[in-house]
Amino acid sequence: MIKKDYDVVVVGGGPAGTMAAQHAAKQGVSVALFEKDREIGIPVRCAEGVSKKFLKKYIDIDPQCIASEINKVRFVSPAKQKIDFTTLNPGLVLHRRLFDHFLAEKASEAGAQIFMKSYVHGMDNYDGKSRKIFIKHFDQEFTVNAKVVIAADGVESRIGRFAGIKTFVKPEDIDVCVQATMGNLKNIDPTRIEMWVSNKWAPGGYAWVFPKGPEIANIGLGICGKFTNKPSALSYFKNFIKENFPEGSALTTVAGGVPVAKHLERLVSDGVMLIGDAARQANPLTGGGILSGMAAGMISGKIGAQGVLQSDTSYNYLKEYEQIWKKGIGKEYNRFYRLKNNLLNLSDEKFIKIASEFENLKEEDITITKIVVAAVKNNPKLVKDAMLAFIGF
Repeated sequence: MIKKDYDVVVVGGGPAGTMAAQHAAKQGVSVALFEKDREIGIPVRCAEGVSKKFLKKYIDIDPQCIASEINKVRFVSPAKQKIDFTTLNPGLVLHRRLFDHFLAEKASEAGAQIFMKSYVHGMDNYDGKSRKIFIKHFDQEFTVNAKVVIAADGVESRIGRFAGIKTFVKPEDIDVCVQATMGNLKNIDPTRIEMWVSNKWAPGGYAWVFPKGPEIANIGLGICGKFTNKPSALSYFKNFIKENFPEGSALTTVAGGVPVAKHLERLVSDGVMLIGDAARQANPLTGGGILSGMAAGMISGKIGAQGVLQSDTSYNYLKEYEQIWKKGIGKEYNRFYRLKNNLLNLSDEKFIKIASEFENLKEEDITITKIVVAAVKNNPKLVKDAMLAFIGF
């Protein structure tokens, strides 16, 4: 049963939200998580790939959540040149539905209450101690007092707007993505991810193949928001599949917007913290947001709970989360953003030329750092960004 008062309320049940709920509850405060959908982990709106090393920083994953382990990468140029190499930083392709359930179970075990089909449609101003939030849970209306509200409610973040935080994103900083989980794929390597780069396939973005088994993979693409008028992202996707994977059979299909922007300038207001896509914390170059969302959830959950225990949930206390983010992952992602804006403008001819430089090299002589440096070598200011951004990859 939903109570009238909670120390911490988390809005949104993705990895960012469940991590926030878990780490707040571990501090001994009362926590509720409200998720608008009927089940945690549905629908899946991502390629499901993460770094194995960085995931271990945040959680010991249940092996059942892993679809495949990745140690190889392939870049495909507009001329279909294939650049293959072994990554120094192995990855995982997850079963996101199972993974999200796993994280929710951890939050529940820590003491958080989780409520599904709970739509947060309003929030009052901060009264010096807490905020009122207004929730429709199934067909009933509830008003809840929350000392801290952690917004993990996605790119459209209602909570951010209610708190007066500017959440506007320029069209060029949103990728419109379409993805299908496809079966009957005879020629994919289950240990290798693929990135296909061409303005004819995905202008201002890229297409991807993330294997989930010997003949199954997530195949999708994202195009820059400024190219979405005509044709649509779905049209680009259909053409890409028809040309390159005609034998595939779509098992699920999803579409949506992914922020590839700098993080919001303000992540905190009195009694409110924004995390994950709500705070624009996805990697601006790749669009990946699972690990960054988990990191933000862990930090915000701890600091939010500490604010409750210190009887101070004002901006002045909660801003520590914002400062930690900006000095750490935020600073790193600013490098990715600068790289993205340069790579966004490369022509297909340039991509083909870069691929030609690596085409005859041995796999062990190729790294992602070398590829990106080759792409930005005419802009010396970005070479250092590329070197720092991809250390260890």
